[in-house]
Amino acid sequence: MTTQRDDLFTAVIHAGQHPDPLFRGVSVPIYQSSTFAFESAEQGAALFQGKEDGYIYTRIGNPTTKALEDCVSILEKGYGGLATATGMAAITTTHLAFLDRDAHVICTDAVYGPSRTVVENEFSRFGVRADFIDTSDIEKVKNSLRPNTRMLFVETPANPTIVLTDIRACAALAKERGILLVVDNTFSSPVLQNPLELGADIVIHSLTKFLNGHSDVVGGMIVAKEERHFKRLRKVLTLMGGTMDPHQAWLVLRGVKTLALRVEKSQDNAMKLARFLESHPGVSWVNYPGLESHPQHALAKEQMKGFGSMLCFGLRGGFEAGRKMINAVKLCTLAVSLGGVESLIQHPASMTHAGVSEQERKAAGISQELIRLSVGCEGTEDIREDLDQALRLAKME
Repeated sequence: MTTQRDDLFTAVIHAGQHPDPLFRGVSVPIYQSSTFAFESAEQGAALFQGKEDGYIYTRIGNPTTKALEDCVSILEKGYGGLATATGMAAITTTHLAFLDRDAHVICTDAVYGPSRTVVENEFSRFGVRADFIDTSDIEKVKNSLRPNTRMLFVETPANPTIVLTDIRACAALAKERGILLVVDNTFSSPVLQNPLELGADIVIHSLTKFLNGHSDVVGGMIVAKEERHFKRLRKVLTLMGGTMDPHQAWLVLRGVKTLALRVEKSQDNAMKLARFLESHPGVSWVNYPGLESHPQHALAKEQMKGFGSMLCFGLRGGFEAGRKMINAVKLCTLAVSLGGVESLIQHPASMTHAGVSEQERKAAGISQELIRLSVGCEGTEDIREDLDQALRLAKME
């Protein structure tokens, strides 16, 4: 499970990218232009009418951004990709495209905090209603369906609980009812999981995380399985203006080239660290799909190509021990976000999910003592020693 296929190492380097046709530069050029010249009035008219392929204005399309969109779409095995300014722009664009007034959406309860907040606080103003449930329980998904349910929004593995949802089971249910299945694949990346192959209609990524991998760019991506969904999404994204700029796209393209290498190293680290934490006397529990103790270990082996580098754990001393522990780390960085080459540690209840009520956090399994760790590419022993000294310090104080 921890060794990537050779074709993935090739795909992340070459997918959607070609040498510059003018000067043969190996790296995709940054087309830092807001507008593009037409060869003639007739060509301009043909472009606006959609009778000819080409570029008009960067909000509508840009060659650098298109290279990134093609790259991720190929990796996800979709019809087409749409790069957005942020991960939240990808999520809100998808909601705007498919959730009409009075529509109902079913969503994973332990989902990224702003993903939940935007539906509860903003889309609700337009009549959209949502049920946030444990989507790992397909019976709960079935029981939450309504006549006006239009979307099933799944995040798997979930943020920050690392709970998995059976994508195939959800896809079968969604198809039967004519519901759109959207999967946030940020935690896995297309290297480890391909939801479209498992029956999903749309895949969303925060490019900020694993795909870019260097904690220096924010961005999002939407990949649609079918042309009709792609065209609808593209129309909404272009009109609402949440598109990505070319320099941002170029930086992410550069990051994607090392995606398979980074994932292989970081998830190898994660497996070893999960076993270390599971055996540590100061740790009460660990959630990592690669551990046999994870309740969905078998599902992880079935629908994922690797177990990833995200894990969470709780300390026997509860919230206070957790606070001391994350304040004591020296190598791991106390920061939100994930998927970078550096290890990041944070406390979701007071940080990424602070906007979710305590009652809702508890229902979603986001306990007060939960610590989320995004394992990076540092030396395994260096990360282990840092966690060990922080855990010992938390116990002693």
